[in-house]
Amino acid sequence: MKAFVTGSGGLIGSECVRLLASEGWDVVGVDNDMRQTFFGPGGTTRPVVQDLVRRFPRYRHIDLDIRDRQGVRDAFQAERPNFIIHTAAQPSHDKAASIPYDDFDVNAVGTMNILVAARDFCKDSPLCFTSTNKVYGDRPNYLPLVELDKRYDYPDGGGINESLSIDNCLHSIFGASKVAADVMCQEFGRYFQMPVGIFRGGCLTGPMHSAVELHGYLVYIVICALSGKEYKIYGYKGKQVRDQIHSRDVARLFLEFYAHPRCGEVYNLGGGRQNSISILETIDRLADMGHKLRYSYSPENRVGDHICYISDLTKLHSHFPNWRQEYTLNRIFAEIIETRQARLSEHAAT
Repeated sequence: MKAFVTGSGGLIGSECVRLLASEGWDVVGVDNDMRQTFFGPGGTTRPVVQDLVRRFPRYRHIDLDIRDRQGVRDAFQAERPNFIIHTAAQPSHDKAASIPYDDFDVNAVGTMNILVAARDFCKDSPLCFTSTNKVYGDRPNYLPLVELDKRYDYPDGGGINESLSIDNCLHSIFGASKVAADVMCQEFGRYFQMPVGIFRGGCLTGPMHSAVELHGYLVYIVICALSGKEYKIYGYKGKQVRDQIHSRDVARLFLEFYAHPRCGEVYNLGGGRQNSISILETIDRLADMGHKLRYSYSPENRVGDHICYISDLTKLHSHFPNWRQEYTLNRIFAEIIETRQARLSEHAAT
């Protein structure tokens, strides 16, 4: 069996490569390190790709830009994969405003290139698309919220499900480009009856995240705590909430979709209530683990940013009853801290 993974050097893409290759799949990965172009040297995915090539004989890398329509078609025609995981993206909510052409060309046009090539050369192969909760724009901010001591929350203790409208709200340029890709994936799934799953991710995290200030919140705040770098909180009193899900749990879910595909289905994907945490709660947790964070506060929030976002995973569990999260918040924090401490030690030694 052969899988085709775009963004194979990124957090989710590389985790999917590790899982699939370890389970006997041949994996073709596509990544051209656009992340370094977006975020500078700290965002590069090159070391991750080199590690995949070194560790997994079943992994084969293609340095391809998904905006290259003919290049994408040639790759799909040559490979004809049994399974497609599309994670390549311009991923930053904030960065998109300064690079709107690049953002749309990568997120929307790149996704169209993948969809058309998949339709033409391997129409029946399940395809997982990593969308984002930013497709809901700032609509979650208009849901009833209560302000608690260290977080905002929903008064009913619930979460956000897939019925929330994505229309008539402020999205950010990034959110809008991902809406275009999200809806097109739905359309190809339904119109052409292709097994396409759309996964609207919340905070996807893990120790392999090439985190920077503009993307990769949890790993970046841990890096700041361990290195003594100041972390800047933007608005909402630091009480904004996200639900964290580990990249390994995401990769395992995608394998479940491969086994039980559906055409054009949308799923909210996050850690759920048990893995939800605010910035203030994150700071407290790090302090309890012996890592005091130095931080400053700006009262101006990021444009279109969510005050509180906790995924309702009811639909996911209904469609994929064999899938369960293996990573609790405690395990996520411990693994990220251990990995980052080891990297800091290696850096200090050199």
